[in-house]
Amino acid sequence: MVKHIVFWNIKDEVNGETKEQIMLRMKEMLEALNGEIPGLLFAEVGIDQNKTDASHDVCLYSEFPDWESLAFYQDHPKHVACKGYIRSVAESRTLCDYEV
Repeated sequence: MVKHIVFWNIKDEVNGETKEQIMLRMKEMLEALNGEIPGLLFAEVGIDQNKTDASHDVCLYSEFPDWESLAFYQDHPKHVACKGYIRSVAESRTLCDYEV
């Protein structure tokens, strides 16, 4: 199984949307991919509650059966649409992909 974990820090405001609105939209968009993309076994988005210098604003945890499924997900049009929005609102991105 391949695990794909992404952390973002989000801009304070973009096009009239507050940081909180942006984070909720990201959660909605990414979790809506469950059952929509073959090979995506599970996706969950968490919004940080700690609000410390060491934390990130948003985290995506997702699972795939293999590396090919993760690659398919990356290029799937529904995921690409999410990426476009997220790139426009994110200040930074960190990720870790690993196999168990």
